[in-house]
Amino acid sequence: MTAAAALAPVLAQLNRVVLGKEPQIKLCVACLLARGHLLIEDIPGVGKTTLAHALSASLGLSFQRIQFTSDLLPADILGVSIYDRETGGFRFQQGPIFAELVLADEINRASPKAQSALLEAMEEHQVTIDGRSMRLPDPFFVIATQNPQDQAGTFELPESQLDRFLMRIHLGYPAAALERALLAGTDRRELVAALIPAIDGAGLAALQREVQDVHASPALLDYVQALIAFTRERMGLARGISPRAAIGLVRAARAFALLDGRDAVTPEHVQAVLGAVVEHRLRDRDGSGVPASRLIDAVAIP
Repeated sequence: MTAAAALAPVLAQLNRVVLGKEPQIKLCVACLLARGHLLIEDIPGVGKTTLAHALSASLGLSFQRIQFTSDLLPADILGVSIYDRETGGFRFQQGPIFAELVLADEINRASPKAQSALLEAMEEHQVTIDGRSMRLPDPFFVIATQNPQDQAGTFELPESQLDRFLMRIHLGYPAAALERALLAGTDRRELVAALIPAIDGAGLAALQREVQDVHASPALLDYVQALIAFTRERMGLARGISPRAAIGLVRAARAFALLDGRDAVTPEHVQAVLGAVVEHRLRDRDGSGVPASRLIDAVAIP
């Protein structure tokens, strides 16, 4: 069975729960296949949390939700050592970070100190507490939701935190016909509760390994390098795309090609993931965002 065929039931289940968002759902699955983390930025109530729950259920992943608030502490995320009277020593109580899929809900409502508790976990897949490093589950996938910066009670994510997210997507409002289906149909929570895993952990791990086998030709890598160089040399940005982001772009394009049933990456696959991978990393000198379409229009395909 091809990777595309194996993942078709997963995509079908997600699209039944979150209506009319096929491109975003495909990017979300590609992000997981590429072993990245996902940031969903949008107003409350458009299905961000529902999508995370549905993905966990469809893939059979252990799930923990962390509600980020202004008084959240790093120990609330990572865990804490508790004194055990029976043994006379301390016993570590794992925090919610020790799950295969972690939903960091409204991440920008927590202080930078609490946000920073995720940095090591997202990059190294481990946490260090009391001088001891502990591995996190494999796979380990963080989906964070973020409210728009103009909403009250939010903290802007620092660039070091943003860079840990391979992709950022927006869901947006549904089309009128689909919103009518939401109003007249089954409650989304009931649909999520009825989902069954469409693939097991071993199958997911095999697909993640298969991503690296998707061929990226020298000409394709030339195109990626041209895109990256353009952000550094000719766009007049505060800073260009980093090598880590460039590696992530190729990995995401490989995962997207795998979802398409292809064994080689095309420039169209790179363009399909480019916005989700680079737009949260690019800022003009005045701080405004930069659309990926500027890159696509400016850099010719070899």
